[in-house]
Amino acid sequence: MQKLVISTFLLTLICFSAQAQKGSSFGIKGGLNYNANGDYFESIGENAQNPDRNVGYHLGVFGKIGNQLYFRPELMYTSTKSDYDSDEFTMKKIDAPLLVGIKVIGPVSVFAGPSLQYILDTEFDGINIDNVEDDFSVGLNFGVGLNFNKIGIDLRYERGFSNNEATFIGNNLGEGVVSRIDTRPDQLILSLSIAL
Repeated sequence: MQKLVISTFLLTLICFSAQAQKGSSFGIKGGLNYNANGDYFESIGENAQNPDRNVGYHLGVFGKIGNQLYFRPELMYTSTKSDYDSDEFTMKKIDAPLLVGIKVIGPVSVFAGPSLQYILDTEFDGINIDNVEDDFSVGLNFGVGLNFNKIGIDLRYERGFSNNEATFIGNNLGEGVVSRIDTRPDQLILSLSIAL
């Protein structure tokens, strides 16, 4: 009897695993980011300047496990830009969104999950910024996707959970001026993915 229960349990588990793998895939993806980072403070006592949004890009790979309900981890190289008046802030980072999605109707699905971010390089108005509070941070992704066989298109919003400031000295205002930029992303991301 015990062997029958164990055998039934294992068979059920195998069938469930096979069903969960239906629709699983991996592939490449890339697209555009419409980004603005956080506020820029020219000194501790001055008001912040709000950034103008600018277009960046991302390239990477993804995996997908499941079909109707799925888990989609991604690993991407991302380059973003934000404009503060005549100055430009650029950031290069590795993003690893860990998304859970569900098909809602036909090819349409919705998804959400945390995005792990590791900052590789930051630059403001020609000055490399090495003093970022946390190179590693966590944000949130959520959005909607369309999948047509091996081709997918998705639009998502990403926002960092907490302030992550970069501090540096010296910019176009003169040497010795302490400046801070909130490197937290606030962006719309449009992606095209191809399952291999």
